[in-house]
Amino acid sequence: MIELAPRNSSTISVTRIGVQPIAIGAVALILVVLGIGSIALWRAYTGNAPETDRVAATRQLQARTAQASEQLVEKTKGLEATQQESIDQLQVVQDQLQTVRRLLASQQTDTKKLSEQVGGLTEAINGLRESFASTQATEPAAEPTRRRSANAKPHAIRSAHRKRGKSPG
Repeated sequence: MIELAPRNSSTISVTRIGVQPIAIGAVALILVVLGIGSIALWRAYTGNAPETDRVAATRQLQARTAQASEQLVEKTKGLEATQQESIDQLQVVQDQLQTVRRLLASQQTDTKKLSEQVGGLTEAINGLRESFASTQATEPAAEPTRRRSANAKPHAIRSAHRKRGKSPG
């Protein structure tokens, strides 16, 4: 079996253990206070605090963001102006195209009218050629008879005048 130690010896060891945690806690507290104090002194002496650095970095980022936003706004306005100019130029080109289409339609109408007139004139010329050709074809045979009749008529007229002159009258 296990033997138990006398009571007196156990009380002494408990008091020693009870004193040590208080001393360890006091030493730890002193170390924490010294650490915080040294950090505060170091920040105060160097003037370099992470919070101010963070605030400065944040302000710098805000300034960059604002500058980038302004640049984007300017570029957007430039793009809008360029787009509006392009739209205006496109409108002018569309108006010119519409005018050219109207002129082309007018010219096509005029061309059709002139084509029809040329076709009519061609038919008339062909008709005149045919009639002229047919009159020339019949004319050589008719010419000798006409000359004879033309020669015969003055004699016939003279003889008719003579006959009238002899008749009582």
